[in-house]
Amino acid sequence: MITAKDVQTLRQATGVGMMDAKKALEANNGDMEAATQWLRVQGLASAAKRADRDASEGAVSVVRNGNVAAMVELRCETDFVAKSEEFTALVDEIAAKVCESGESAVSEFQGRIETMLTTLKENISVGRVYRLEAGADEVVETYLHQQSGRGVNAVAVVVKGGNAEIAHEICVHVAFSKPSYLKRDEVPQAEVDAERATVEEISRNEGKPEAALPKIIEGRLNGWFKERVLLEQPFVRDEKQSIEQYLGSATITAYAQVVIGG
Repeated sequence: MITAKDVQTLRQATGVGMMDAKKALEANNGDMEAATQWLRVQGLASAAKRADRDASEGAVSVVRNGNVAAMVELRCETDFVAKSEEFTALVDEIAAKVCESGESAVSEFQGRIETMLTTLKENISVGRVYRLEAGADEVVETYLHQQSGRGVNAVAVVVKGGNAEIAHEICVHVAFSKPSYLKRDEVPQAEVDAERATVEEISRNEGKPEAALPKIIEGRLNGWFKERVLLEQPFVRDEKQSIEQYLGSATITAYAQVVIGG
């Protein structure tokens, strides 16, 4: 016989409503474990319909331990879920595990995520995952901007031949400027060609002298690179020097950034 206490126990364990808990127990002859699994399966069936919904919200966590930093994004549909204690605790736990064991550790949390799909009734999934490791003569630093108790802008940077202060300053800069590439030669040639054609057309439409066009086009293209390429960006704390100039003899060997909604 299924009792009210059984229903309450299942509700507390799974977060589902009273009728769903009762139905699950009835379908599984009162077996608590089987009923829990049954609810997960039912929740997953519903989640399949939710998978097409936009998961543009979420939280990001960044963890550093010694010479390793890990960054994990957990996506959802609403900021209400994104800033919930259950959600932020899970993304923190995943990031810590990735830092410890590698990116493949994400798979260990699939069951927890599926349960959350059932209880929170939103499209929830792991988004971007990065793990950066500093080698000899390198230092790794991180930065996390929080909003309403959740991480929304996370950065990790590995610097060679520099110190933790320099690496931290680069992290703060990246958080603010959001570069797309580290070096100019990383920008896809198709993007460069398309932008070159665009600025050439703009310059011609402005009636610029034909002889001056090459220099004008290159100038505008260099400005376009400065917006996207980290090493060429003006340093946010001193715009008279570029990031490359600020680094001096140090070099950035790797960086990663996750911005929620970006």
